[in-house]
Amino acid sequence: MISLNRTTFLTQMGVSGACSTSSGTGRRHPVSLKVVSMDSSGRAGDRSGSVVVENSTMNEIAKAPSPVVEVEPKSTASSWAQDAYVDDSAAATEEQIMTPWSVSVASGYNLLRDPRHNKGLAFTEKERDAHYLRGLLPPAVVAQNIQVKKMLHNIRQYQVPLQKYMAMMDLQERNEKLFYNLLINHVEELLPVVYTPTVGEACQKYGSIFRQPQGLYISLKEKGRILEVLRNWPEKNIQVIVVTDGERILGLGDLGCQGMGIPVGKLSLYTALGGVFPSACLPVTIDVGTNNEELLNDEFYIGLRQKRATGQEYAELIDEFMTAVKQCYGEKLLIQFEDFANHNAFDLLAKYGATHLVFNDDIQGTASVVLAGLIAALKFVGGSLADHRFLFLGAGEAGTGIAELIALEISKQTNAPLEETRKNIWLVDSKGLIVSSRKDTLQHFKKPWAHEHKPISKLIDAVKEIKPTVLIGTSGVGRTFTKEVVETMASINEKPIILSLSNPTSQSECTAEEAYKWSQGRAIFASGSPFDPVNYKGKTFVPGQANNAYIFPGLGLGLIMSGTIRVHDDMLLAASEALASQVTQDDYNKGLIYPPFTNIRKISAHIAASVAAKAYELGLATRHPQPKDLVKYAESCMYSPSYQNYR
Repeated sequence: MISLNRTTFLTQMGVSGACSTSSGTGRRHPVSLKVVSMDSSGRAGDRSGSVVVENSTMNEIAKAPSPVVEVEPKSTASSWAQDAYVDDSAAATEEQIMTPWSVSVASGYNLLRDPRHNKGLAFTEKERDAHYLRGLLPPAVVAQNIQVKKMLHNIRQYQVPLQKYMAMMDLQERNEKLFYNLLINHVEELLPVVYTPTVGEACQKYGSIFRQPQGLYISLKEKGRILEVLRNWPEKNIQVIVVTDGERILGLGDLGCQGMGIPVGKLSLYTALGGVFPSACLPVTIDVGTNNEELLNDEFYIGLRQKRATGQEYAELIDEFMTAVKQCYGEKLLIQFEDFANHNAFDLLAKYGATHLVFNDDIQGTASVVLAGLIAALKFVGGSLADHRFLFLGAGEAGTGIAELIALEISKQTNAPLEETRKNIWLVDSKGLIVSSRKDTLQHFKKPWAHEHKPISKLIDAVKEIKPTVLIGTSGVGRTFTKEVVETMASINEKPIILSLSNPTSQSECTAEEAYKWSQGRAIFASGSPFDPVNYKGKTFVPGQANNAYIFPGLGLGLIMSGTIRVHDDMLLAASEALASQVTQDDYNKGLIYPPFTNIRKISAHIAASVAAKAYELGLATRHPQPKDLVKYAESCMYSPSYQNYR
């Protein structure tokens, strides 16, 4: 036996987590590195120690062809199938606790349990022989398109949305490429299954349906060793993290640790819609407790059973996390904050925006997609954004974020000061219209919207006084756009723009049917969650969906492919304009202000190109030289869910 330093061994093997390599023939070895067990400290051995490898194994490694690396970390492997066990130290004694390491080409039963490489019945005859699959599969060889057809048929048999969600999650955990192939090719049907509105119910019941971890859980118990926890994640080349603390999940409130469904769902869309590789995505939930008494008393709850930590304890945990992820994954790691409560969301974005590549989808993503819809809606109502008056119901993250981006776009178009462009934008919160007389009691993010006006407590009175051309709901309270409110909007405007954006569907300010019916079919309507087409007086109206999924996957891809180090507001404006440009005349003829999701990967490529171009223009991109055709480059960077051939 020969001994070598573990770092040298792993470097020579080129293995870091599960990966695929090519031997120059276009075919790949499905390779995995695993720790069979942990030592008493819970760590995967002493990184400064050495490993011992059988001579026969090293001979096999030496004979292996040089790999051709495409996307995954470098690795070398031969056609051998047996595990190579290595010791913790060449000089270990019987009393010492050691870590058994295993490096192997994934084959046989283990290959069928590896979601990254599993192809199910699509393994060819040659692959079944080469990877010891004979007898482990039925004899039929089934093409991937037939597998997709079968899975779609099976999912359609379920009547309950949560059952469909669980079936999709089960598929993702056993066959990653089939999951994404199915989702990409049937995105309009399955997007509401893997994300809103179904993901809301999934989060509420996450403790009951939890089967195996799909991301990292970082709780107060891990304070002081978050960097160590990050190293437990098997993938090392992480490019995007979606993180939540679960305090404000959709319109459902504090769901604590069970908010993990949101990062998992968002990152599935980063891959399906934006083409970011699944291995580069890391869902994270930061568990600081929950104030939800129902969850604290639920025997199936999976999080910390304590009230939420606040103040310095909370800030220190977040700061340690932000420092650790940057140290572990680098300056160009994109961190997307998701579903943090208002009192933390704005502060975190302001604090880390100057030091990290951070993005808050609730504030910035929602704003960008709504702005795109408003730009497109001008085709129906005419004029420019500066000609319109905007009234919001809801003055939290989404409401103020949208309002600010609208003001920025108007300022850009007219060269008017931002303070001036804000004056045509009004917000109503739980206490009524935000006016200057309330300024002393307002949260800081509401103060820019406190204009001179008499106090108004009810939305309907605000509509009558302000006479908005655009009504936007971000309140998280269902059915607040009443018949009187919609009818008043229709009496003021020939074509009132009504955006009912709160999620899930149960929290929508009004339904599509209500908007069209109460406006006599004249409303330009879009919602946050999907609604079915509406037939009114013999005409079919197709409601638009102002879904953040239009924006964040393409935005993320653009930031990643350009190596951008900071998010700038101009990138959000560029994303909005790019999305609005993808609405075709056929879409307008159907009354749509957003393009159909069937073209989402093409749309994401155009958004990514616009965002990257703006990053290069602002000097925030680090990948040089700039590609000549950014759209084609974005498309070339996208993950493919098609099966690959194995050696």
